[in-house]
This record gives sequence, structure tokens and C-alpha cells, in this order.
Amino acid sequence: MDGKILALVIAATSGLTMALQGTLNSALGKVVGLWETTFIVHVVGTVVVGVLVFICQLGTCDLDKWFSAPWYTYLGGVLSVLIIYMVARSIPVAGVASATTAIILGQTFTASAIDHLGLFGVERIPFSWYHAIGILMMAGGAFLLLKK
Repeated sequence: MDGKILALVIAATSGLTMALQGTLNSALGKVVGLWETTFIVHVVGTVVVGVLVFICQLGTCDLDKWFSAPWYTYLGGVLSVLIIYMVARSIPVAGVASATTAIILGQTFTASAIDHLGLFGVERIPFSWYHAIGILMMAGGAFLLLKK
């Protein structure tokens, strides 16, 4: 399988798991609370990754690399807390499909800006009319999903 096709299949599978995770987090949030859900999700995730890295040895555990990363790359942990909270909060109100579409729209807009500016070491991909039309079509789809 072509590398780009495999990457897209992995990305699509990631989207599938995000929709499931958001739905499960939302259900947990109704029972224990949103901030508690965010905490529980991170504890469970930390345990799973800890087992994979330290017991199954799927990573290199090279602490020198950990300390050499730029400081801003660690902000992903902060963003993760916000993401889990906001997804768990939005799904019960907007519905899974509408919330997920809005999430993807926000991701696409932000990703296009990051690509266009070449931020954080990614290859610069200039924004084009095709990108603008694609984002507008996605926004139209999000609007249609909100219609009952």
C-alpha cells in the first residue's frame, strides 16, 4: 500500500476513534462530571502509555531526547486537557455528528494556517482557493448536519 494511502487510512481511523472517544467521554461526564472525566481519561491514558513504553518497551526511553525538545512542544499536554473537556461538553448539546464536524472544521482551518505559515517545523504548503472552497464546503456540511 502506498505510504500516503496508509497515512490517510490511519488518519481516518484516528477520526473514528476520536468520535468514539468523545461519545464515551461525554457519557462518563454525565455520570462523574466534566473535569473529573478529563482527569480519569488522562490517568487511564497515562497508565496505558506507561505500560507500552516502560513494560512493552515500544519507545526508546531516551531521557536526553525528552529534555532536548523545545519547551512549546510540551503544550500538547495542556491542549489535551482542554480538548477532552470541550469535546465532552459539546457532544451532549450539539450531538456527535455536529460536534465532530465542527471539530474537524476547526482542525482543518487551523491545520491550513499551520501549513501555510510552516509553523513548528512542518513543510510550508501555501493556502489556495481550493483550500478555501474545501473549508467552506465543510462549513456548509456542518450547517446541514445541524438541521433537523
